[in-house]
Amino acid sequence: MHLLLAALVIVNGFSIEHIATVPGARELAAAPNGDLFIGTKGNSVFLLPHAGAGRPDAPHVFATFSSAPAAGVALADDALYVGTKFAVYKIVYHAGDRMPRGAPEKLLDVRLAGGGGHSTTSVAVTGDTLYVSVGSSCNACDPERDSTRATIQHFDLLRGVATDEAYDIRNAVALTIDPATGALWAGVAGADDLPLYHPYEIFDAVSLQNTPADYGWPACYENRKRVAKWPGDCSKTAIPRVVFPAYETPIGAVFYPLDQHGTYAFPAAYRGGAFVTLHGSWHGPAQGLSGFVPPRVVFVPMHGDTPDRAADWNDPTTQWSDFITGYQRDGTDDRIGRPTGIAVGPDGSLFVADDQTGAIYRIRPR
Repeated sequence: MHLLLAALVIVNGFSIEHIATVPGARELAAAPNGDLFIGTKGNSVFLLPHAGAGRPDAPHVFATFSSAPAAGVALADDALYVGTKFAVYKIVYHAGDRMPRGAPEKLLDVRLAGGGGHSTTSVAVTGDTLYVSVGSSCNACDPERDSTRATIQHFDLLRGVATDEAYDIRNAVALTIDPATGALWAGVAGADDLPLYHPYEIFDAVSLQNTPADYGWPACYENRKRVAKWPGDCSKTAIPRVVFPAYETPIGAVFYPLDQHGTYAFPAAYRGGAFVTLHGSWHGPAQGLSGFVPPRVVFVPMHGDTPDRAADWNDPTTQWSDFITGYQRDGTDDRIGRPTGIAVGPDGSLFVADDQTGAIYRIRPR
């Protein structure tokens, strides 16, 4: 057994196996033929052929870009979309391609005023719309100097035009589409230096809010609470549908398809729900916590775009349950990994990446 795998704990009824290693693995995108694309903290996107097979082929570099990280990946019928630090690209793709059919086409420049602060560009695609999330240049600054930062962009693939889907949203790393409804969801890391154990981290149906959705950063957080030192009106900011405890840091998210009938389809209780990878905190005892918040993968039961339970603003632990734990010894910063990207394969398998170890895990019902 893989040494790191031995420490992980998964809920009863499932098995987890280590199938590949890709240094700095971040977001994942599963192809309809069972291949897996892996964005990274470096400047390359990898391909893991036959990820659903008993023993996948070795991963290899699929495309390399001029800036790092090339962390964001999303797949449509005829294209792979990649978000790098300074741009978003399209690569023509047909199922089974082992290498690009041509040079990447740049669609959009981001971080126009420089590369400080959050460097990840996440992407999600549905129909003719590409969503692009660009993190803020700072923990809390008002105004943001760069109009592309602290936003989720709505990029029209037919017209080549970008508009704001959401703004004043600090760092929406975990982008995903609910395949049953077409709604865009985002897991968002909140600002630091607020009251201890706040703000809650959020997971929200961004495209179901008023467009463009105002998430209030840095002046507003949670259910329209206001930060005293920042001017702003919080009365109309978006109120998220799902919350996690502070400092958890959502990195990846995926909805398990309602109509999944593959060989390794998950039980009915998981259909339509969302899996979210939580990277854990950099905050620890030096910031007043009793220990470092541990990484984990969690499950949020859903009915369409409505969570089973409404957000409890006094308790951010009520809407979800642990799915994979064991990444960290409680109360310490001794971690064996930190989960990042997550995707569902055509056979029903769930894939989870880890940017600390580079591990790619495959999860199936026993």
